[in-house]
Amino acid sequence: MTRSHVTTHVLDTTSGKPADGVEVELLGPDGPIAEGVTDADGRVASLGPDVLPAGTYELRLATGAWFERHGVEAFHPVISISFRVGPDPSVHWHIPVLLSPFAFTTYRGS
Repeated sequence: MTRSHVTTHVLDTTSGKPADGVEVELLGPDGPIAEGVTDADGRVASLGPDVLPAGTYELRLATGAWFERHGVEAFHPVISISFRVGPDPSVHWHIPVLLSPFAFTTYRGS
């Protein structure tokens, strides 16, 4: 099975559970590339093509709408994460996000 060059995993740290139903968008230098919604495990495993050219990209998560659906007031309506894809097309880019109503953390995953 081939997977996307970019994937994400969103966890709600206030509940200790995956954040299912978060709308996610992948943007490149020329605009939108792909969009998805986190599944029951908080993952978007198919976000964009198998290979992206080297460059700077943005992962945009609609966290405010997600928290609102859960009756929680949140500080960040949208989380935007800029990251750089290197020239090696065999490298997978996984971007986990730890989410709470007033903070988030992200890192380069595997």
